[in-house]
Amino acid sequence: MKKLIPLLFLSLIVISCTNSKTEQNNQAEIQKLQVENDSLKNILTLNEATKKNEIATFLTFQDNNAENAMNFYVELFDNSKIIKVQRWGKEGPVEEGKIMHATFDLNGSLFMCSDSPPIHKWNFSPAVSNYISCESESKLEKLFTKLSENGNVLMPLNNYGFSQKFGWVVDQFGVSWQLNLPFEN
Repeated sequence: MKKLIPLLFLSLIVISCTNSKTEQNNQAEIQKLQVENDSLKNILTLNEATKKNEIATFLTFQDNNAENAMNFYVELFDNSKIIKVQRWGKEGPVEEGKIMHATFDLNGSLFMCSDSPPIHKWNFSPAVSNYISCESESKLEKLFTKLSENGNVLMPLNNYGFSQKFGWVVDQFGVSWQLNLPFEN
Protein backbone atom coordinates (compact mmCIF):
# COMPACT_ATOMS: atom_id res chain seq x y z
CA MET A 1 0.00 0.00 0.00
CA LYS A 2 2.88 2.35 0.85
CA LYS A 3 4.33 1.77 -2.64
CA LEU A 4 0.93 2.25 -4.28
CA ILE A 5 0.35 5.79 -2.89
CA PRO A 6 3.53 7.33 -4.41
CA LEU A 7 2.79 5.52 -7.66
CA LEU A 8 -0.74 6.98 -7.72
CA PHE A 9 0.63 10.44 -6.91
CA LEU A 10 3.20 10.17 -9.72
CA SER A 11 0.47 9.03 -12.12
CA LEU A 12 -1.64 12.04 -11.21
CA ILE A 13 1.29 14.40 -11.87
CA VAL A 14 1.95 12.79 -15.28
CA ILE A 15 -1.73 12.99 -16.19
CA SER A 16 -1.89 16.59 -14.98
CA CYS A 17 1.16 17.58 -17.06
CA THR A 18 -0.19 15.74 -20.08
CA ASN A 19 -3.54 17.48 -19.66
CA SER A 20 -1.78 20.86 -19.41
CA LYS A 21 0.16 20.26 -22.64
CA THR A 22 -2.96 18.95 -24.36
CA GLU A 23 -4.88 22.01 -23.22
CA GLN A 24 -2.13 24.32 -24.54
CA ASN A 25 -2.21 22.50 -27.87
CA ASN A 26 -5.99 22.74 -27.92
CA GLN A 27 -5.84 26.50 -27.18
CA ALA A 28 -3.34 27.03 -30.00
CA GLU A 29 -5.54 25.04 -32.38
CA ILE A 30 -8.63 27.01 -31.32
CA GLN A 31 -6.82 30.33 -31.93
CA LYS A 32 -5.67 29.11 -35.35
CA LEU A 33 -9.23 28.09 -36.22
CA GLN A 34 -10.58 31.46 -35.03
CA VAL A 35 -8.15 33.34 -37.31
CA GLU A 36 -9.14 31.11 -40.23
CA ASN A 37 -12.83 31.55 -39.41
CA ASP A 38 -12.46 35.36 -39.31
CA SER A 39 -10.69 35.29 -42.66
CA LEU A 40 -13.48 33.19 -44.19
CA LYS A 41 -16.11 35.52 -42.71
CA ASN A 42 -14.38 38.50 -44.39
CA ILE A 43 -14.41 36.69 -47.73
CA LEU A 44 -18.11 35.84 -47.32
CA THR A 45 -18.93 39.41 -46.31
CA LEU A 46 -17.14 40.74 -49.39
CA ASN A 47 -18.90 38.21 -51.64
CA GLU A 48 -22.31 38.98 -50.10
CA ALA A 49 -21.73 42.73 -50.32
CA THR A 50 -20.62 42.43 -53.93
CA LYS A 51 -23.66 40.31 -54.85
CA LYS A 52 -26.09 42.45 -52.85
CA ASN A 53 -24.75 45.75 -54.14
CA GLU A 54 -23.96 45.25 -57.78
CA ILE A 55 -23.10 48.94 -57.90
CA ALA A 56 -20.45 50.28 -55.52
CA THR A 57 -19.05 53.77 -55.06
CA PHE A 58 -15.35 53.84 -56.00
CA LEU A 59 -13.24 56.70 -54.63
CA THR A 60 -9.94 57.40 -56.42
CA PHE A 61 -7.58 59.43 -54.25
CA GLN A 62 -4.74 61.24 -55.96
CA ASP A 63 -3.20 62.62 -52.77
CA ASN A 64 -2.55 59.29 -50.99
CA ASN A 65 -5.45 59.91 -48.60
CA ALA A 66 -7.45 56.72 -49.26
CA GLU A 67 -6.72 55.14 -45.88
CA ASN A 68 -7.37 58.33 -43.90
CA ALA A 69 -10.68 58.87 -45.70
CA MET A 70 -11.78 55.23 -45.35
CA ASN A 71 -11.00 55.19 -41.62
CA PHE A 72 -12.78 58.54 -41.15
CA TYR A 73 -15.95 57.30 -42.88
CA VAL A 74 -15.99 53.89 -41.13
CA GLU A 75 -15.67 55.63 -37.76
CA LEU A 76 -18.29 58.27 -38.62
CA PHE A 77 -21.11 56.07 -39.93
CA ASP A 78 -22.86 53.48 -37.75
CA ASN A 79 -22.70 49.80 -38.72
CA SER A 80 -19.62 50.30 -40.87
CA LYS A 81 -16.48 48.25 -41.33
CA ILE A 82 -13.43 47.72 -43.48
CA ILE A 83 -13.83 44.51 -45.46
CA LYS A 84 -10.55 44.09 -47.33
CA VAL A 85 -7.36 46.08 -47.96
CA GLN A 86 -4.66 45.39 -50.54
CA ARG A 87 -1.52 47.50 -50.26
CA TRP A 88 1.18 48.52 -52.69
CA GLY A 89 4.48 46.72 -52.17
CA LYS A 90 8.08 47.94 -52.38
CA GLU A 91 8.11 47.73 -56.17
CA GLY A 92 4.78 49.56 -56.55
CA PRO A 93 4.29 52.85 -58.36
CA VAL A 94 3.42 54.66 -55.11
CA GLU A 95 4.82 54.63 -51.58
CA GLU A 96 4.92 51.16 -50.06
CA GLY A 97 1.89 50.44 -47.88
CA LYS A 98 -0.46 52.85 -49.64
CA ILE A 99 -3.81 51.40 -50.68
CA MET A 100 -3.90 49.58 -54.00
CA HIS A 101 -7.54 48.62 -53.46
CA ALA A 102 -9.77 48.61 -50.39
CA THR A 103 -13.38 47.62 -49.86
CA PHE A 104 -15.47 48.91 -46.99
CA ASP A 105 -19.10 49.00 -45.93
CA LEU A 106 -20.80 52.19 -44.77
CA ASN A 107 -24.03 51.20 -43.05
CA GLY A 108 -24.92 48.66 -45.74
CA SER A 109 -23.51 50.51 -48.77
CA LEU A 110 -20.43 49.12 -50.49
CA PHE A 111 -17.52 51.50 -51.13
CA MET A 112 -14.11 50.94 -52.65
CA CYS A 113 -11.07 53.18 -52.77
CA SER A 114 -7.46 53.39 -53.89
CA ASP A 115 -4.43 55.66 -53.91
CA SER A 116 -4.07 56.28 -57.63
CA PRO A 117 -0.53 56.01 -59.01
CA PRO A 118 -1.10 58.35 -61.97
CA ILE A 119 -2.19 61.90 -61.22
CA HIS A 120 -5.20 62.69 -63.37
CA LYS A 121 -6.44 66.05 -64.62
CA TRP A 122 -9.72 65.40 -62.81
CA ASN A 123 -10.70 64.95 -59.19
CA PHE A 124 -13.92 64.53 -57.24
CA SER A 125 -16.86 66.67 -58.35
CA PRO A 126 -19.88 67.77 -56.31
CA ALA A 127 -21.97 66.87 -59.36
CA VAL A 128 -21.70 63.26 -58.16
CA SER A 129 -22.34 62.95 -54.44
CA ASN A 130 -23.31 60.54 -51.70
CA TYR A 131 -26.90 61.10 -50.56
CA ILE A 132 -27.82 60.28 -46.98
CA SER A 133 -31.37 60.28 -45.66
CA CYS A 134 -31.05 60.82 -41.90
CA GLU A 135 -33.54 59.44 -39.38
CA SER A 136 -33.20 62.35 -36.95
CA GLU A 137 -32.17 65.98 -36.84
CA SER A 138 -29.42 65.23 -34.31
CA LYS A 139 -27.94 62.58 -36.65
CA LEU A 140 -28.11 65.01 -39.58
CA GLU A 141 -26.38 67.76 -37.61
CA LYS A 142 -23.67 65.39 -36.30
CA LEU A 143 -22.86 64.12 -39.80
CA PHE A 144 -22.96 67.64 -41.27
CA THR A 145 -20.60 68.96 -38.59
CA LYS A 146 -18.09 66.11 -38.97
CA LEU A 147 -18.16 66.06 -42.77
CA SER A 148 -17.82 69.84 -43.09
CA GLU A 149 -14.76 70.06 -40.77
CA ASN A 150 -11.88 71.26 -42.97
CA GLY A 151 -14.22 70.90 -45.93
CA ASN A 152 -16.50 73.18 -47.92
CA VAL A 153 -20.20 73.82 -47.25
CA LEU A 154 -22.07 74.04 -50.55
CA MET A 155 -25.52 74.42 -48.96
CA PRO A 156 -25.77 75.11 -45.22
CA LEU A 157 -28.32 73.19 -43.17
CA ASN A 158 -31.71 74.72 -43.86
CA ASN A 159 -35.28 74.02 -44.98
CA TYR A 160 -35.21 74.48 -48.76
CA GLY A 161 -38.84 73.44 -49.19
CA PHE A 162 -38.27 69.83 -50.32
CA SER A 163 -37.49 68.41 -46.85
CA GLN A 164 -37.39 69.39 -43.18
CA LYS A 165 -33.67 70.10 -43.30
CA PHE A 166 -30.98 69.64 -45.93
CA GLY A 167 -27.27 70.35 -46.27
CA TRP A 168 -24.58 69.68 -48.87
CA VAL A 169 -20.86 69.53 -48.11
CA VAL A 170 -17.58 68.58 -49.72
CA ASP A 171 -15.49 66.94 -47.00
CA GLN A 172 -11.79 67.40 -46.28
CA PHE A 173 -10.98 64.63 -48.78
CA GLY A 174 -12.93 66.24 -51.62
CA VAL A 175 -15.90 63.84 -51.49
CA SER A 176 -19.38 65.37 -51.81
CA TRP A 177 -22.23 64.53 -49.40
CA GLN A 178 -25.91 65.53 -49.48
CA LEU A 179 -27.56 65.16 -46.07
CA ASN A 180 -31.33 65.16 -45.85
CA LEU A 181 -33.95 65.00 -43.10
CA PRO A 182 -37.10 64.10 -45.06
CA PHE A 183 -40.60 65.23 -44.16
CA GLU A 184 -42.32 62.73 -41.88
CA ASN A 185 -44.82 60.60 -43.78
